[in-house]
Amino acid sequence: MIAVEATTQLDYSLYEARAQVFRAMAHPARLQILECLSKGERCVCELQQVVGSSLPTVSRHLAQMKAAGLLGCRREGTNIYYRLLVPCITSTFACIDEAIRADSERRAEVCAACAP
Repeated sequence: MIAVEATTQLDYSLYEARAQVFRAMAHPARLQILECLSKGERCVCELQQVVGSSLPTVSRHLAQMKAAGLLGCRREGTNIYYRLLVPCITSTFACIDEAIRADSERRAEVCAACAP
């Protein structure tokens, strides 16, 4: 039998903080931005070209990731440059890709079992 521990308020706060980071990443454009920034600091105008969205949309994505502690920024003249504060965040992509592969393999097995 597995012992189930009660979650303390401190534990729950940590889970909430982790969920905030996941929510900040939970959009294809944001993942694209994170991957781009993993190669170095970029101007908002460069990120807009990468994502292919309007400047206000890209700015909202950046603001959400900054609020979650993933990004930092600096102003140089009229340009704003963003950088990853935690470059290790992109290492989660390999884990997510593995989950996608595992799921596709499972689905293929199910489909094969259903084939006439």
